[in-house]
Amino acid sequence: MAEKEIFFTDKAPKPVGPYSQAVIHNGLMYVSGQIPLDPESGALVRGTIEDETEAVMNNLRMIVEGAGAAMEDVLRVSCFLADMEDFPRFNAVYATYFTNNPPARSTFQAAKLPLDVQVEVDAIVALPENV
Repeated sequence: MAEKEIFFTDKAPKPVGPYSQAVIHNGLMYVSGQIPLDPESGALVRGTIEDETEAVMNNLRMIVEGAGAAMEDVLRVSCFLADMEDFPRFNAVYATYFTNNPPARSTFQAAKLPLDVQVEVDAIVALPENV
């Protein structure tokens, strides 16, 4: 049985709890939920839902690309919003990261997200065979 590999890139925020940025197993990378943290300072990115979504999606992209994959390799995402009323505005930013063949997705309204952010996104990614 293949061992799991812990993945980390310094281009994305460090985990703020007892979890890994991502875990790789059998050619798939499971990316932990990303919230709007600045990768350099670790500070929260506060602002509109668009500002927070942009930060979250950039963090996700940095992890995906750091593992040698591309956003087109993302198979599935789970999106968590503090307020489902923000869905159209969230979706407008999200769509710019998946312009061709977007992944499968679930979107939920969460009663409360970590550090009172407005959005969190996790992902499952198919890694290229040469990675």
